Amino acid sequence: MIVQGEDTDGLKPAAEKVAMLLNGFIPQSDYVFGIMNLEDFEKQMDEFNRSEFYLLAGIASISLLVGGIGVMNIMLVSVTERTREIGVKKALGARRKVILLQFLTESVTLTFIGGITGILFGLIAGKGITSALNYPYMVSWLAIIGSMAFCSIIGIVFGLMPAIKASKLDPIEALRYD
Repeated sequence: MIVQGEDTDGLKPAAEKVAMLLNGFIPQSDYVFGIMNLEDFEKQMDEFNRSEFYLLAGIASISLLVGGIGVMNIMLVSVTERTREIGVKKALGARRKVILLQFLTESVTLTFIGGITGILFGLIAGKGITSALNYPYMVSWLAIIGSMAFCSIIGIVFGLMPAIKASKLDPIEALRYD
């Protein structure tokens, strides 16, 4: 039931009177009529949206952590498989910084390609779903740029340990590695 008043000052007392009147018409039970105005509804929606945001942020954080660990494992395998190559480079005079940057660049490139793939999949799926539901399709370029920046940060953070490991390899031991 919707009650409309002439001014907002008398709306809450009028709603309380309507609720009392309606509660008088029903038999005794645990169910009673309540009052809800648009401000209360707006507060409930804000609380719901906030809890949804926290839930999605938690899921995204776990996904990023698992993805970062996957990138780190891939890069550790890459360092292990290319130990001789690293040894040759170091024997020919490559500095730690050069090898460190090489593996960091690989790690960032890997996560960047994954980010582009994810964004393209999201754009295609978003377009398909909004078209099916007849909703407007909107793209946030700020979110796309932020996602790519975050992918680069994940690549740097989780690629740092393998890159440091590669840059610290002893050239003599690396050349002996089979």
